[in-house]
Amino acid sequence: MGLFERWLSLWVALAMAAGLALGELAPGPFQALAAMEVARVNLPVAVLIWAMVFPMMVGVDFGSLSHVRDRPRGLAITLVVNWLIKPFTMAALGVLFFQHLFAPWIDPQEGREWLAGLILLGAAPCTAMVFVWSNLTRGDPNYTLVQVSVNDVIMVFAFAPIVALLLGVGDIAVPWGTLLLSVGLYVAAPLLAGAAARARLVRRGGEAAVAAFKDRARPASMAGLLLTVTLLFGFQGGVILDRPLAIGMIATPLLIQSYGIFFVAYLAARAARVPFEVAAPCALIGTSNFFELAVAVAISLFGLGSGAALATVVGVLVEVPVMLSLVAFANRTRGWFPTGEAAR
Repeated sequence: MGLFERWLSLWVALAMAAGLALGELAPGPFQALAAMEVARVNLPVAVLIWAMVFPMMVGVDFGSLSHVRDRPRGLAITLVVNWLIKPFTMAALGVLFFQHLFAPWIDPQEGREWLAGLILLGAAPCTAMVFVWSNLTRGDPNYTLVQVSVNDVIMVFAFAPIVALLLGVGDIAVPWGTLLLSVGLYVAAPLLAGAAARARLVRRGGEAAVAAFKDRARPASMAGLLLTVTLLFGFQGGVILDRPLAIGMIATPLLIQSYGIFFVAYLAARAARVPFEVAAPCALIGTSNFFELAVAVAISLFGLGSGAALATVVGVLVEVPVMLSLVAFANRTRGWFPTGEAAR
C-alpha cells in the first residue's frame, strides 16, 4: 500500500478542513465553480472525477472475463451481495436513521438528500481500492481482477435502474435524464476509453506498460480526489460548521452497513468452503464503495452543495479506517478457510 492509500483518511480530513477554511474566507470562487454546469453536470468536478476514474478503468482487463467460471462460488457471493443485498440494506438503513431515528434533529429535505447519498454509495461497488485490500490479505489477484471486471460491466447497465428504484422508494424525485447522463459520463465513457487506452498500451509494451501508465497517472488521480473533496466542503462549509453532528449522523448507518455487509459475504464464503485467497477479496469488494462515481452522480443529481454530495464524501472519510480494520480481521481469521486446490 502506497503512502496515499495508507493515509487516505488523513488526506481526506485535511482536504475537508481546507475546503471549510477556504469556503469561509473566499466563498465567491466556490460559488462561481458551483455555477459552472451543463445539464446539471458540474464541469470542474467532471474533470476531476475523470482524473480519478480513468486510470482505474485502464487497469480493467476484459480478457479476464473468460475466467469467470474458474472460481464460481466466490464470484456468485460477490454478485449476490453487491447487487441483490447491499443497495437495499443501505437504503433501508438510510430510511431507518434519517426518516425515523434521527428525524427529530434533521430537516426532512436534508434527511432525504442524505438518504440519496447513501443509496448512491450502496449501488456502486468498489472498482479500484479493492486491489489494495486484496493485496493486503494476499488475495488471488486474478480472481480480484475478474470480480472487478464483471462488476464494472454490470454497473454500466444496473446502476441507474437500481438507484432510480431506491430513490423512488425513498420518496425522492428521480431526474432520469441526469442519472443516465451521469452513468454514461462517469462509468460507460471512461470504461470504453480505458479499454481503448489499455489495448494501445498492451500493443506497445504489454502489461508492464499498463502498470507504468497507472503509476504515472496516480498523482493526477490523488489530486482529483482531494480537490473534489475540497470543493464539496468549501461550498458546504457554512452548513457543516453550524451543524458538526451531521457528519456523525451520516457516518452511523455507513459504519453499520460496512461491517454488516462484510460479515454477510465473509461468513457465506466460509459456509461455501471458498478458499481464503478468494473469500477475502470476495467480502471486501462488497464492503468498499466506488465513491468516485457516487460523489460525481450526487453532484450531478442534487448539486455541489447538497446533502447527497456531503453524504458521499463522508463515505470516503469512513471507508479507509473501516477497510483497514476488516483487512486485519480477515488476516487473523485466515485459518477459518481452506486454501488452494483442496477448496475448489
